[in-house]
Amino acid sequence: MADTGIAALRNSPAAHLAERMRAATVTGARGVTLTELPFLTMVNLRVDPGSEAAARMETALGAPLPRRCGDTTASGDRTAVWLGPDEWLVLSRSDEAPALREALGQAPGSVVDVSANRTTLELSGPSARQVLEKGCPLDLHPRVFGPGRAVSTTVGPVAVLLWQTDDAPTYRLLPRSSFADYLARWVMDAMGEFGAPEVP
Repeated sequence: MADTGIAALRNSPAAHLAERMRAATVTGARGVTLTELPFLTMVNLRVDPGSEAAARMETALGAPLPRRCGDTTASGDRTAVWLGPDEWLVLSRSDEAPALREALGQAPGSVVDVSANRTTLELSGPSARQVLEKGCPLDLHPRVFGPGRAVSTTVGPVAVLLWQTDDAPTYRLLPRSSFADYLARWVMDAMGEFGAPEVP
């Protein structure tokens, strides 16, 4: 039976580009793939990292809140990404907000579901880093940026949260939803050259 609830009516910001993203896939030694991971839960946390409320949140998450720029921590399908000295983004497949609000209690801070604010594009394959290097100002060499690193930056002209998840390498790009179409098209264009033989 088809889902007739509200969830069945949702369209992700890059859903209309799914076929184009599949067609842009490059296989082989220079392979690279772009897909959208829609509807991930994203919860913004603000709390004093040294407070009892922060400790309660860490218990609820099952992992410590990262303390330095670029760091992430994970437990199960939950990942906490450092955004600032007292700010984090929690990414998950499940709704983390109720437990985190309970952990915050009446302490100063905030727990806000911002899932509709961004979408997630996943770029993976041997050429993924070279694709990003066409328009990202960061040094993405593995000696500097590797699995578990996540920072705010730009890819092309679009502001994103960039997170490397493994050594494939696989990157997750989290743009604002209104920029997802532009960013996906920019990345697909950057992927194009890798479908041709490498010039010696």
